[in-house]
Order: sequence, then structure tokens, then C-alpha cells
Amino acid sequence: MAVAGLLADARQIVETARTEAANYRSQYGSPIPLRYLTDRVAMYMHAYTLYSAVRPFGCAVMMACHGADGPQLYTVDPSGVSWGYVGCAIGKAKEAAKTEMEKLKMKNMTCRELVKEAAKIIYIVHDEVKDKHFELQLSWVCEESNGLHEYVPHDVHMKAEKYAKDAMEEDSASEEEDL
Repeated sequence: MAVAGLLADARQIVETARTEAANYRSQYGSPIPLRYLTDRVAMYMHAYTLYSAVRPFGCAVMMACHGADGPQLYTVDPSGVSWGYVGCAIGKAKEAAKTEMEKLKMKNMTCRELVKEAAKIIYIVHDEVKDKHFELQLSWVCEESNGLHEYVPHDVHMKAEKYAKDAMEEDSASEEEDL
């Protein structure tokens, strides 16, 4: 689960998702399917948009898993609308990141290649003038991690970060040549 927005609101959403997952496990004796969990969280977030006595949540949520059906990724907007994706972004520069992701042929790429491209996209959409300095953290859920959420191995992380920085330097060099 990844969140963007107000962290206090995100904590409430995470707690709600944990409660839903625990209730499902106690009733049915198996882990909750991601689609069902996403729907429950989306309904909860949507309920907060219906009444004037409460304010909507100020965060968006991404949930992913890797199960028997393969990888799954869902996003829930603050309005309570949920969508399934192959690749998605949330947060401040989500539109620019989505535009960059649309250029990729994700279905034909390995998880290691996708990590490199994700790092590149993060560096591309980061505005050094407006945004704070950031530390790149990468994690994955894939066959290589046996379907578990784990941080990307250090060597893969370093290669991805170098790839992203090199791509940024190439971009700035080509822009200087155009002038």
C-alpha cells in the first residue's frame, strides 16, 4: 500500500484497510482478494464525500499484490473512485508521470527494467526549483520477490538510480544543444 497526500488521513485509510483484511480473514479463513479490499476502502473513502459534517480524505491510495492471478495494481482517489492499472502514479506530478509511463511497453519489460524506468520517471518529473530534495526509495512486488513486498536489492537500486541520473544528463545536454 502506498499513499500520497495528508499523512494523518492516510493513516486512517491504512487502519481501515487492515481492519477489513483482518475481518475477512477471521470470517473466511483466507487472505482478502485485492479487488475486494480495494472496493471496501473505496466505499469507505466515498462515504466521507457524501455528508457535510465530515470532510473528504485528503489522500490517494495505491494497492498492489502478486498472486495466482498475476500482478494487480489498484488506485483509490480521494473521491472514493477506484481503478485497476498496469502502471500508475499518485501525488503532485502524477499527470507528468502518467504521460511518461504511457510511452513504455510495460507488458514486454522485466521487473528490473521497470525499476530502472520508474527511477527515470521520478527524476524526470521532480522539479528541482519547487520541490524539496528527495531520497529515491524503490520497492517491488514481483516473481523475483516471491510475490512479497520488498525493497529492491541494493545493486538493482544503484543501477536504476545511475540510469535515471544519466538519462537526466542526456536530456539537459540535448536541451543545451537545441539552444
